[in-house]
Amino acid sequence: MQLGIIGLGRMGGNIARRLTRAGHQCVVYDAKPEIAQGLAKEGMTPARDLAELVQLLAPPRAIWIMLPAGPITEEAVETLGRLLSSGDALIDGGNTYYKDDIRRAAALATRGIHYLDVGTSGGVWGLERGYCMMIGGPKDAVAGLDPIFKTLAPGIGDITRTPHREGRDPRAEQGYIHAGPAGSGHFVKMIHNGIEYGLMQAYAEGFDILRNKASEALPENERFDLDLADIAEVWRRGSVVASWLLDLTAISLAESGDLAHYEGAVADSGEGRWTLEAAIEEAVPANVLAASLFARFRSRQDHTFGDKLLSAMRFQFGGHVEVKEPGTAADAPK
Repeated sequence: MQLGIIGLGRMGGNIARRLTRAGHQCVVYDAKPEIAQGLAKEGMTPARDLAELVQLLAPPRAIWIMLPAGPITEEAVETLGRLLSSGDALIDGGNTYYKDDIRRAAALATRGIHYLDVGTSGGVWGLERGYCMMIGGPKDAVAGLDPIFKTLAPGIGDITRTPHREGRDPRAEQGYIHAGPAGSGHFVKMIHNGIEYGLMQAYAEGFDILRNKASEALPENERFDLDLADIAEVWRRGSVVASWLLDLTAISLAESGDLAHYEGAVADSGEGRWTLEAAIEEAVPANVLAASLFARFRSRQDHTFGDKLLSAMRFQFGGHVEVKEPGTAADAPK
């Protein structure tokens, strides 16, 4: 299939590469022309601006936006809404607030343009591992773009198949789902990221406790000088707390046991805040997720070893560098 891709950063560029390597035709645009020109050497067609990108695509067109949530994405959607035609599809693969998706879908539908919101997880590893996708939008439009989603998804791989799934949507075990109407894809991804906050915080606090068991504040006969890299490694293998986040933790601790090159000021992408807003609207208690978000706020004032580990995990899965300004929430999708 042919697909336009806007935003060629940590994830957008690799999405274009994965699709191109599978035989799809990608027309690409980035605010930095040299990035798009660089991808031309890998078989993609660069566009100088959004208007040219639309012209280079054959109707019915499909365009994937992979930009940070907020004004930059909003501007791109508005511009493309004027350039596209009835029957075209516009996909937002970033971490947009789901209520914005609902509003955009309704506005674009008046012109016959399909709007899809695709919560995308996979970070900088997605080129080789594939991307887990949670898709919202019209059923027919989602079905028409299935070759794109199937290529980007990780596939079944060597993960043990879940019992009792007979008769269910087979796309889920391929690594992507049609969650429902516009907004549902980003809503599911938003909760995914809220849970991610809690998981990361649990690992960070646990390893902080392990590290401080050597503290001189404890009686000498109760101190243990524990090898955190080895503990992370052994937990990866057969433990009930094994996960990809633990895999990334093991990588970070093997590289640097004290994580000295991380400051420990941990950013939040906005998704944790939105998750708590949804919990409040639904009157659902979310104690762990709330505490993990507030811990990130605290990390910008007082850094612990656990905060450094959070920063290390974020760098490993998404290439996120530490934010120096308190309160900043401007991460790209992950």
